[in-house]
Amino acid sequence: MSKRIEFWFSIGSTYTYLTVSRIAGIEASMDVTFDWRPFSVRALMQEMNNLPFVGKPAKEAYMWRDLERRAGRYGLPISLPVEYPLEHFDRANHVAVLGREEGWCEAYVRSAYGLWFNEGLAAGSAGNLEKSIADAGQSVERVLEAAGGEENVARYEAATDTARARGIFGAPSFVVDERELFWGDDRLEDAVAFATG
Repeated sequence: MSKRIEFWFSIGSTYTYLTVSRIAGIEASMDVTFDWRPFSVRALMQEMNNLPFVGKPAKEAYMWRDLERRAGRYGLPISLPVEYPLEHFDRANHVAVLGREEGWCEAYVRSAYGLWFNEGLAAGSAGNLEKSIADAGQSVERVLEAAGGEENVARYEAATDTARARGIFGAPSFVVDERELFWGDDRLEDAVAFATG
């Protein structure tokens, strides 16, 4: 039986684009499966007073160039600049939470990131949501209504509470056996190696 790894992400994390784009290949080639777990990294970072790029132009410029280099290394398309931070961060993640509940989270998230980083349609924007929800085979109108509903928002908050309890402080993060934490796209392979022994 393949080893299960929790993949904690927030649509809005730039480095998560790299993970979302390559995780299927890793899953197919290694004896692991990933449990996609959307949460609000923004809420946790605000609690820690950790705003990594606000008012830090040199660090932000480095982040964009680093993303370009890493995407090139992985053979991934990327078209920068893109809108950042996302204006509709929570809305994009509310949809991911609903998708996880209903079984179409991965398709939606992959499409949302592809549209954001390759076509310049910011995740959570009307244009991105219409296309990414449809790409996941869902009714846009139904999903947007359900995603913003009280029950789904409560799921999002509960997921963020679970992430907090796991000690997660950034995205993407990977958790093995509910206790071993690996943070960052560059730790994905480390998480897999740990999980598979």
